[in-house]
Amino acid sequence: MAFSFAGAAFAHGVAEGDQGYIEQTSGPQIGAFLYLGAKHMVTGYDHLLFLFGVIFFLYRMKDVAAYVTLFAIGHSTTLIAGVLMGTHVSAYLVDAIIGLSVVYKALDNLGAFQRWFGVQPNTKAAVLIFGLFHGFGLATKLQDFSLSSDGLIVNLLSFNVGVEIGQILALAAILIVMGYWRRTRSFSAHAFTANVLLMTAGFVLTGYQLAGYALEGAAS
Repeated sequence: MAFSFAGAAFAHGVAEGDQGYIEQTSGPQIGAFLYLGAKHMVTGYDHLLFLFGVIFFLYRMKDVAAYVTLFAIGHSTTLIAGVLMGTHVSAYLVDAIIGLSVVYKALDNLGAFQRWFGVQPNTKAAVLIFGLFHGFGLATKLQDFSLSSDGLIVNLLSFNVGVEIGQILALAAILIVMGYWRRTRSFSAHAFTANVLLMTAGFVLTGYQLAGYALEGAAS
């Protein structure tokens, strides 16, 4: 018996071969879903851009660990709950919010909120809240499939662990690059520009998803 979810148009979907495997598999497939979760995070440019913004000015590993843990708690919660509860949200709208999370983090890094409004948002709370939306983004990638109820919990947990593994691998690569960059004069000279580009990328992602949502509505 298949555990079916209502279709949602993908903002950035799962590879066709992976999609076919997900829909055809039955029973616990721990290794396969670990791989799929890790692959999705490593290739998820929106998640990586947000993480890049989060760790941009974090120099101590305990601070990096704290923020990444909050992000993981957020997206793990909504990934699993979203699929199991069948919570249907437009993938385009969720991914538009994810794009805005990138914009938020870039503006935060630029000190824009303090300059414009005289307030500083709670950065840890923001990372947790946006992590919840990133988790819904991951959930929407699975909700368009007919997943077998046989082994569903194990496979979802495996997918989530895979996402965490992918996050650690991607984060390690980002930290290595950032570590080298921070030791050069280029970092202080171009940190502002890098965050402006990050903000621009977030706006582009948001605009792209909203355009997709509008086209989806027009088609229906």
